[in-house]
Amino acid sequence: MGRWGDGTNNTSLGVGIIGLGVMGRLHAENILAGKIENMTLKALCDADPARMDCFDAPGMKKYADYRRLIASGDVDAVIIATPHYDHTSTGVAALEAGLHVLVEKPISVHKADCERLIAACRGGGQVFAAMFQQRTKAVYRKLKDLIDRGELGKINRINWIITDWFRTEAYYAMSRWRATWAGEGGGVLLNQSPHQLDLWQWMFGMPDRVRAFCHLGKYHDIEVEDEVTAYLEYDNGATGVFITGTGEAPGTNRLEIAAEQGRVIVETDGISFKRNRVRCSEFAKTAKEAFGSPEVWNVEIPVTEQRGEHNAVLRNFADAVLNGAELIAPAEEGIRSVELGNAMLYSSELGRPVELPLDGAAFEEMLKKKIASSRFVKKPAGGSLPAAEDFARSF
Repeated sequence: MGRWGDGTNNTSLGVGIIGLGVMGRLHAENILAGKIENMTLKALCDADPARMDCFDAPGMKKYADYRRLIASGDVDAVIIATPHYDHTSTGVAALEAGLHVLVEKPISVHKADCERLIAACRGGGQVFAAMFQQRTKAVYRKLKDLIDRGELGKINRINWIITDWFRTEAYYAMSRWRATWAGEGGGVLLNQSPHQLDLWQWMFGMPDRVRAFCHLGKYHDIEVEDEVTAYLEYDNGATGVFITGTGEAPGTNRLEIAAEQGRVIVETDGISFKRNRVRCSEFAKTAKEAFGSPEVWNVEIPVTEQRGEHNAVLRNFADAVLNGAELIAPAEEGIRSVELGNAMLYSSELGRPVELPLDGAAFEEMLKKKIASSRFVKKPAGGSLPAAEDFARSF
């Protein structure tokens, strides 16, 4: 196989998938079905050979040890879909070997490991991407464009309720590592809501401090957080509230932004924009009437939605390697969603606000203590990996 920068194999990227759990299997199925036109599946790796048995293609290799796959020369790139802690060790090994890497979210469990992983990227054309597929959704691309163009003016308040990540006990029983401090390193903030935490920082930037309340095992027999309410502050005066959990049905996914130029609501793949004819702060200072308010225009925001967000990121990753395309989600940006989630857990543990940037070493030490003191005994796994069509219902 050709290595990056040598000009070979420029029509299809040969990849290996490391980890054939839910996400790894989904990617394998899509690549083998020809849905990623510029990508070819050359190798698989999983410690459980049975997970690889259902996949086959001419010349495709199978490995039980990711280090053998990385050293094999069979692939130019790897997709890492292992349990979260292994993202760091596997990613470092692949990057140091000169491979291109696409890592599932979160890129690592905690900020300090993110820094170690990012430091392993060699640069000079090596592509390192993260699977933040919700950046491809039309509503969020449109909203980011409105913000970047200044259409909303200064943002004063952000509220995001994202509780439609409902999960059953059977879900948590699928894997022994899932929803444990030692196996996963967290719950909803590390598994489901990294998508919204990434979108939050992508659109609004990082806050300057966080105060959060994380409830551990409130709805499920797990030791990590399954409900979170967080308050975020920015030095420019903006504030935010972020609420998430896996125990509500029916859940909600509603993002509301109060800005100088009006109010935006994103819900059910649509955007509602009530636009002030005059910015609210200007009206408040200049209006003569005591109970007046700015004239409001109901602005129609065109959104053409599409599906297949995971595949869009895979195509973009291959296009970045083969043709130098700009990445949808560079992995070095993945540290921000991890840092936000870490800060929320840390704030809840300390019982006070946490300033950002987060002290990554202090959070890592806290996590190690939680692992060492854990007396949680997880029930034997009783679930099975869902079919691709069933898994698609989860996002």
